[in-house]
Amino acid sequence: MTAIAHILFYAAMLANFTINFVHYMHMFQLNSYSAHEHLEWHKKNPGDYQKRTIFPEIYCLAAIYISLHCYFDGDEFLWTLRDLLPYIGTVLMLAGVIVSAVLDRKPAKKKLVFTPRVIRMCVTTSIVYGAVCACSYVFLHGIRLYFAVGALLPIFCIFMPVVANFINKPIEKAVGNYYINDAKRIISELPNTTVIGITGSYGKTSTKFYLEKLLSAKYNVLMTPGSFNTTMGVVKVVRGMLNATHEIFLCEMGAKGVGEIKEICDIVHPKHSIITSIGEQHLETFGSVENIIKTKFEIADAVTDGTVFLNYDNEFIRNKPIDKKHITYGINGGAWDYTATDISVTEKGTDFTVHHGDETKQFRTKLLGEHNVQNILGAIAVSHELGISFDELVYPVKRLECVPHRMEILDKGNGVTVIDDAFNSNPAGARAALKTLSMFDALRIVATPGMIELGEREYQLNKELGADAASCCDIAILVGERQAPPLKEGLLEKGFPEDKIYVAKDLNDAMRYAYSVEVGRKRVILLENDLPDNF
Repeated sequence: MTAIAHILFYAAMLANFTINFVHYMHMFQLNSYSAHEHLEWHKKNPGDYQKRTIFPEIYCLAAIYISLHCYFDGDEFLWTLRDLLPYIGTVLMLAGVIVSAVLDRKPAKKKLVFTPRVIRMCVTTSIVYGAVCACSYVFLHGIRLYFAVGALLPIFCIFMPVVANFINKPIEKAVGNYYINDAKRIISELPNTTVIGITGSYGKTSTKFYLEKLLSAKYNVLMTPGSFNTTMGVVKVVRGMLNATHEIFLCEMGAKGVGEIKEICDIVHPKHSIITSIGEQHLETFGSVENIIKTKFEIADAVTDGTVFLNYDNEFIRNKPIDKKHITYGINGGAWDYTATDISVTEKGTDFTVHHGDETKQFRTKLLGEHNVQNILGAIAVSHELGISFDELVYPVKRLECVPHRMEILDKGNGVTVIDDAFNSNPAGARAALKTLSMFDALRIVATPGMIELGEREYQLNKELGADAASCCDIAILVGERQAPPLKEGLLEKGFPEDKIYVAKDLNDAMRYAYSVEVGRKRVILLENDLPDNF
């Protein structure tokens, strides 16, 4: 019976550990495999850890107390109780498994991807786990403390991805260098492929999508798909998709720290580059706006005999000296190389006129908002400089589609329109989205959890977001009790009615409320940002 109890106990412990380890591995992946970001996430989300470890903690304390007390005391009753310990532990562990399984029932917005790196980390964790269990059994069997060690393992599984990543660091570096060098080789063997690098605090993905559509009118174009904008993401695209038939490679480059864009540039060597914007985003990792500016301009530093395209509506970009050949664009009336004027926005689309030197051309797009015009103008400037006339660009601009989750207009029927702007909200983008919402003749509803990764400025910037929303919506739905206070404070300071503010527990609750108020009236619902699984 004792042997069976031991087997049951270790099976339950393994199941508990596995479920929680997969959860924390998922969080570690979402935190960009960064130990610092993972531990900061842990500090900000203590409730997640506490819920998952309550049963192992209870059993661990019981195991230590009963094992030691029985060993030194020798009382017959306590010895009998000690024999029951594996069964007690198994019940507690199984309860822990059930709790962990229930916690993981919520579907992930972005599921854990079992990449080769993740698989290697899982193998390393299995080895460490097995070694600890074996050693505890061998060295602590005499005083039965190996049960306590077994109970401790699930408690520490939150740190196992960090430990496995540290152990695997030499392997990951070697693997990464191999892939990077292979990508460099491929790029070097494609001298006729023009690489255009694209970066910015916001707007880079939209500009990339628009530019791909416009350049395809004349060239065979490959762009990095989705948000493949990290070093290894770009490497994967180069090794798996880029070939000699591609005349242009549009390479989106993202970063959360200084030097990360330079790292990508050293691989793909962009001939031309675009900086779409600079703003207060990822301040938690960058530390300051100055570091953001420095990092974004690494893409300009990499250009030698090409052109840097700059959005001069952005004050940070406009005020940064540059000694490279550059072309400027904007919609705010400056004397830039490419400008857009006469912007007219309706519920059906946007009309605008582009000026370049003596050339003038009117364009129409079904996309809404001045911010879209700004991104389209950048794409027009690059395309025109690469030999595509304004006349040839009119039709592609007219056919441009919304980028998913970036001011995507969705007709839900029954008089409900959803503006899906749920991807990585930032101060400038949020203001543009609210401005678009304000033009609709309907019940205007904004649902937002606010913005994240803004460091010490997060509370103030979310308060400003609430203040901006006050004049643009009729109903404000604040998603998440933890995120609501600064948004609510900003709304109320601007005189927004408190009875028109609803704090939802999650997005599903927010949408339920949005559909329930003033039934029968035409409504427009703006979804401004959607927090990732690790928030």
